[in-house]
Amino acid sequence: MRSRARTRPASHNDAAPGAAIFTYRDERRLFALIGIIIVAALLALVQINAQRSGTTSPVATVGMSVVAFAQAATSAVTGGVSGAATAVISLPQLSKENAALRAQNRALTEENARLHELASAYASEVSVQPIVDLYHGIAARVIGFPPENEERTITIDRGSNAGVHKDDGVVATDGIVGRVASVTPFSSTVVLITDYTSRIPAVVRHGRWWGIARGNVSSVRMEFIPQDAVLKAGDVVVTGAGRSFRAGIPIGTIAQIERGDATLYQTAVLKPAVALGALDRVVVVPK
Repeated sequence: MRSRARTRPASHNDAAPGAAIFTYRDERRLFALIGIIIVAALLALVQINAQRSGTTSPVATVGMSVVAFAQAATSAVTGGVSGAATAVISLPQLSKENAALRAQNRALTEENARLHELASAYASEVSVQPIVDLYHGIAARVIGFPPENEERTITIDRGSNAGVHKDDGVVATDGIVGRVASVTPFSSTVVLITDYTSRIPAVVRHGRWWGIARGNVSSVRMEFIPQDAVLKAGDVVVTGAGRSFRAGIPIGTIAQIERGDATLYQTAVLKPAVALGALDRVVVVPK
């Protein structure tokens, strides 16, 4: 019997030598190559059209933008590194310059304060000059207040060598300050009108009502005003002719009126015309 021969399908291995075999991967590479060729052709067409029309090609624009961006980034990095290096190198010099500027600023601040003080002192001196001329007085500066206001006095920088005498009156630009209580060759003590020992003849300017202005620490009380005197808040009270002062110098203004039913007199509480807590320049008026 003749044996029956077996048959099997042909495989790739059975292909003749040299035959082309195409796979799925080869097809993708082929399509990619075709795509690149098409894109290159389109870019070439765009470039040719731009050259023909005399305009800038979009491809060239994109290319130049990319290059410019890269250059800017490189320049920024280089500049930052260079600036940091320069700053590190110049740090000691900057510290010296900063210290010099601080010292200069302190000097200017001190000079400014000194000039302000000189200007203030000059303004005060100028403001009392008319009083000096009017009363032929002696200009003086306040150089001391009693500690903790134990006494209502001040110390001025003029004494007997400048012609100051005990019981001379002392005034400021706005009115009465007090009287000289004691004198040394180069300074004097002045009792303020708010001191309990201060007594000054006083007159209410409106109506010419007389009384005595007595110190009351923070204010001045004008006592012994007749009950029939017509007084009102804000009336100005001035000096009457006395041992230390001429007549007509402001003492203060009436702030409050006290009327007693059982007495023949009334009392007016005065607000001093001069800010006694802020005295600087005063004038000593000879008796």
